[in-house]
This record gives sequence, C-alpha cells and structure tokens, in this order.
Amino acid sequence: MKIMVLNGPNINFLGIREKEVYGSQNYEEMCQYIKRNIKKEIELEIYQSNIEGELINLIQKAYFDKFDGIVINPGAYTHTSIALYDAIKSVSIPIIEVHISNIHKREEFRHKSFTAAACIGQICGLGSDGYILAIEFLYNKIINK
Repeated sequence: MKIMVLNGPNINFLGIREKEVYGSQNYEEMCQYIKRNIKKEIELEIYQSNIEGELINLIQKAYFDKFDGIVINPGAYTHTSIALYDAIKSVSIPIIEVHISNIHKREEFRHKSFTAAACIGQICGLGSDGYILAIEFLYNKIINK
C-alpha cells in the first residue's frame, strides 16, 4: 500500500512559527513521528511545498504512480485554492485533509475550506496525530474494500 502525505506552505516552518498554535515539534521531527507510528506495510512518501502548482503536480503524480491514498495539509491554500480543489477532484484516489491546528477555533477566514469538499474527510486540531489517524483510516478503508 502506497500513501502520499502532502504538506503545503509554511509547514516546513513547524517549530519556528507560532509555537502557541503549532507546537514546538519541527517539520523533520513530525515526519519521523508519523513514519514511526504507522503500519510497517505502508509505503509512505512525504512531500512539502510552498508552491501551489507543485502540490498539484504531486497530486497528479500520485495518480500516475498508483498511490492508494493521499493525506493533504494544504496549509493556507485550504482557504484560497480552487486549483487544489480541482486537482483533488480530478483523481480517483481517496484523500483526507488534515490540519495540525483546529482551523475552526482560529480566525474567521480559516473556517472555510475550499479543499475539504473534494476530500473524503477532514481531521483538524489533533497535531501530528491527525496524520496518523488519516493514514490508519485510509489503510483500513482500502484493505477492507
């Protein structure tokens, strides 16, 4: 089973930016935490980009490279990107949107997610564990088809 994790803008600045919102765990520590806490039979590829078009290219790569699922944290593109919404809708891959913080407890503009409507679900506010829960859900959904 192959699952891709996509992280959008500024996620690479975990541990640096807004620690009161995102915690002190840095990006590399988060990636290692996720890898350590998923089933060994899952092949996981983790990417981060600050560029919207690169995230779209990675979604398309997941389609052509036959990934079984995607976990995406679109970062601020969550609230602005119709292009990411269209890319998610264009692939026949189950995708779960994840946010480290609870976007619904933050500024009003963060409450609206353009991308969530294209995904099978959304997890927010559970920190790095949200990624693990999303991966476990995809694993169980795909294995138990």
